[in-house]
Amino acid sequence: MNLSEYSAKPNKTIREHTDDLLKNLSILWDLRYITDKHLYDLIKLACEYHDYGKANREFQYRIKNKTKFKEDKEIAHNVLSLCFINKNDFEDKDDYYRVGFAVLNHHNYCDNFQVLDEQKELVQSLLDDFGVKVVKKRTIKKLKEITEDKQNILIKGFLHKCDYSASGDITIEYNNDYLLGGLDNLLSKWKKNDSRAEWNELQKFCIENTDKNIVVTAQTGMGKTEAGLHWIGDNKGFFILPLKTAINAIYERVKTDILEHKKLETRLALLHSDAMSYYNKNNKNENDEMDIMDYFNKSKQLSMPLSISTLDQLFDFVFKYQGYELKLSTLSYSKIVIDEIQMYSADLLAYLIYGMKKINKLGGKIAILTATLAPFIKDLLKNGQDAIEFVEGVFRNDTKRHNVKTLESKIEVDIIIDKYLENNEEKTSNKILVVCNTVKKAQEIYKELLERGLSNVNILHSKFTKADRSKKEEDILDFGKTEYKGQGIWVSTQIVEASLDIDFDYLFTELSDLSGLFQRLGRCNRKGEKSTDKTNCFVFLDIDKNLLTNGDKGFIDKKIYELSREALRQIDGVLSEKTKIDMINNCLTTQHLEGSDYLRKYRKYYRWIEDLAPYEIDKKNINLRNIVSYDVLPCSVYQLHKKEIDENLERLEDLKTDDLGLNTRLERVALKEEIKKYTVPVGRYDIFYKGYSAVTQNIKLSRKESIPVVNCKYDDFGFVRLTSEDIKEIEDNYDNFL
Repeated sequence: MNLSEYSAKPNKTIREHTDDLLKNLSILWDLRYITDKHLYDLIKLACEYHDYGKANREFQYRIKNKTKFKEDKEIAHNVLSLCFINKNDFEDKDDYYRVGFAVLNHHNYCDNFQVLDEQKELVQSLLDDFGVKVVKKRTIKKLKEITEDKQNILIKGFLHKCDYSASGDITIEYNNDYLLGGLDNLLSKWKKNDSRAEWNELQKFCIENTDKNIVVTAQTGMGKTEAGLHWIGDNKGFFILPLKTAINAIYERVKTDILEHKKLETRLALLHSDAMSYYNKNNKNENDEMDIMDYFNKSKQLSMPLSISTLDQLFDFVFKYQGYELKLSTLSYSKIVIDEIQMYSADLLAYLIYGMKKINKLGGKIAILTATLAPFIKDLLKNGQDAIEFVEGVFRNDTKRHNVKTLESKIEVDIIIDKYLENNEEKTSNKILVVCNTVKKAQEIYKELLERGLSNVNILHSKFTKADRSKKEEDILDFGKTEYKGQGIWVSTQIVEASLDIDFDYLFTELSDLSGLFQRLGRCNRKGEKSTDKTNCFVFLDIDKNLLTNGDKGFIDKKIYELSREALRQIDGVLSEKTKIDMINNCLTTQHLEGSDYLRKYRKYYRWIEDLAPYEIDKKNINLRNIVSYDVLPCSVYQLHKKEIDENLERLEDLKTDDLGLNTRLERVALKEEIKKYTVPVGRYDIFYKGYSAVTQNIKLSRKESIPVVNCKYDDFGFVRLTSEDIKEIEDNYDNFL
């Protein structure tokens, strides 16, 4: 069959499109991302045969006449493509089934096996023109049995990757030939300021163990980012962090310090839910010729050598949706850095560890870099099926940073104020950070500080509009610079725990657990340049009991909290880095955590994801974080900015068209972002509660996207949901109006 005589797309023949796939495959081979010649040959066969089924008369008629798919006349081309593969061409018949499975299932327009079984006559009638026979029942049965075969996953995954890149006209992979050189240049720049500058012990450990899985515990401020980049080296790499703020910060550091803004669009990617908006806002002026949409598409296609990402952008493959093999096969030749693993909830940790084990089994390498690592997490990595072998490193210095006082009470404003006033009298640097376990508690503390007459007080938590939060994050980063000597109080939540480079003089915090506490301590005297002769960290051991887990209620594990509280009762005075590690190692063991809600939930989710059958879940139904979250527009904010929002909505409406050019698409993205900057992320309970819906209207951004406008309080405290009294007042006024 001459594939050049048949169309695969309106502008390409099947031969041309197939050759594009084969070129992509050779790039992967040349980059040594595929090194097994036998596997390479099988993928090559899958690429060759994947679109043979498009040669059928009905598909060719549809392409030529631009008609729609007719189920009574046409069969999905991937089903027909399988039948062109000759089993007798394979010495090992298992290889035939692997290639056949990949070709058959590279699309899921229908239930492929069911069509083969129930529509044999139509399938055969479309194959008769080529002298090809429909596959037999025993072949279908065998194909169903090899879904999770290791080679099968890779063949199908690489076929997807070659096909999607070819169809999107996107380079399948860019070579990482710059990262080690960029790090050397960075060190040279440091040496200009300090001739003694050198990579530290942690970073050298990562250089020496770049070919191994590693688990590294290193205190705050030791350069874990540079260490992780050294471990990745000139290889395909992903850097995974839990918070977008931290991800954006590392992206900017790599872009500026290592890449020096050169060839950004072929070297570095950002992967999180707001990446497109971030690119559009922050990279417009990087290069006048940069195609932002193309840059975003290459990022989403995982083509870039280095990507800074959230967990959900990569590890959703654990749900085994149709096509999950693409991500898993890409990660099979990649090096993945997991930063701050202790911040993940039980379900996310289960998905993460299951995913890491699958990646490692297929050839990918894992590095865990964290400030604190509980022994039970190491046990979860080392034990069970597909256990990960790793080299462990612990790095700390003798710098004394924290003089800790524990208090057997809930957090008290009086103690915060007394310290603030005392520092004022002594005319010392007076930067105070208060960290609470909930937004509600942070708002209460903030309110009381203001009511007590303090003026230089700020608050930061997750329930501010995007615009307000962005400004507050800029402000706290400026205020928190080590060299800044000033006075003021910032009240916040756990969003300041990880990867924010801030340095306060004093910390007042509620207890959640040891790992979280030590992260919070890292925001105080971060570089150890301040005296620890007096207490600089105050830890309140008593917390609201409704926060502790009890069945489905609470979010702080009761057992972990109680173990942490008991361990901290022994502390009074300077807390060394060694003592912190010893406390974690002695307290958070598997043995001590038996019976905890955390381990129970972890095992429940791990077993579920392990037993999940491939293609059982539709990708569109996956929510890795298992959180129902809404971006809402508070009524008061909407009224304040109504003119601007309505004008942007009108411009969006004017830009509606079936064929959007690049500039138009980017303008739509920018317009949506201008509206969304006034939204606040909230939970379902914040807008639907006690039989009441706070939603007053929905603002439509597009056919599939809208923003609820909600009744709530929004001011300097951020979002506060209405009380029962507020709701009654609204309903009474509404009744009176009627």
